Amino acid sequence: MGRRAPSSAATSSPELRRKRTAAAPPGSPPEPRRYCSISDVMRRSRPVNAPPPVARPRYEVVLCEACGAGDRDEELLLCDLCDRGRHTYCLRPILAAVPLGPWLCPDCAPPPKPIIHFPLKQKKIVDFFRIQKCADEPQPAKCGLPQDAKRRRRRSIVMMKKKRKMLPFVPTEDRVQRLKQMASAATALTSSKMEFSNELTYVPSMAPKSANQAKLEEGGMQVLTKEDKETIELCRSMQRRGECPPLLVVFDSHEGFTVQADGDIKDMTFLAEYAGDVDFLENRANDDCDSIMTLLSTADPSKKLVICPDKRGNIARFINGINNHTPDGKKKQNVKCVRYSIDGESHVLLVACRDIACGEKLYYDYNGHEYAYSTHHFI
Repeated sequence: MGRRAPSSAATSSPELRRKRTAAAPPGSPPEPRRYCSISDVMRRSRPVNAPPPVARPRYEVVLCEACGAGDRDEELLLCDLCDRGRHTYCLRPILAAVPLGPWLCPDCAPPPKPIIHFPLKQKKIVDFFRIQKCADEPQPAKCGLPQDAKRRRRRSIVMMKKKRKMLPFVPTEDRVQRLKQMASAATALTSSKMEFSNELTYVPSMAPKSANQAKLEEGGMQVLTKEDKETIELCRSMQRRGECPPLLVVFDSHEGFTVQADGDIKDMTFLAEYAGDVDFLENRANDDCDSIMTLLSTADPSKKLVICPDKRGNIARFINGINNHTPDGKKKQNVKCVRYSIDGESHVLLVACRDIACGEKLYYDYNGHEYAYSTHHFI
């Protein structure tokens, strides 16, 4: 909007009249001009050999110190000390989300604390995992194939794929090696400031157990068969006795804590249940935890549930995801993440989707069929 013109009353005010310059009478000589001294001119002039002035931009373009690009600014972090930028996917290990609080780049951040390995002592491991010796629990299955598996060999391949059953994991027979496996998991959990929990936990300030109803799943949820349920119960009883799946948690400078097979694992072998605190998704909208797992996807957004393994969890927390946007990334997948209805409640199970060789790292698709999680820059 333009400014209004002054009114006639304001024009005739004495203050304004005093500011007016009276016109020179006709025939009077002009006023002498004022000239600057040569000293003033030399003082204000620039030297001959001075560089030309540089036009300063209105804002400085921030580039990533690792890749040199300035795109994807929504994933470009600025250090709170040096103001230099780093993409979340250029950091090692990769940051899954932009942190909520202050962030320091690797050059300004204090050196990371060395990983304190969990002591390889049976009593401490027994106490950490709360291992119990129960004589009345069923014994683990032998390595040999059951009778129904032998009969399935005679059937066609199509029939085998339609009626494939979940297999229990085979614990490592060497007790010393089994202690090393459990100590590696305890090291990763304690380094992440987590408590061990092999099941879903319901905290009073979060979602109640009554909210976990598989019947509320939008589109329905597959029900775990009786045979597979018996397999899960058998694996749970083995874990309570300290007989864990042949998995080893190792630290990788690029990927952080990762899980690798410490023995050959057959296809369709149950590995772990995704454990942690159950909470409503809307309560975790601004959570920067990089391992939140969908538990229940309902039509009502206020009833959607997620598993948050930031305070409690198990070895499933450290199994890495694949880059599901590249063929090479998809080839890495050897574990599938499936949600089942067990006794009316939703559970997330991790099962081998092919034969896994000893020493091979475990990978699964974070998104499954939802594609809600960005995995473009996963290694």
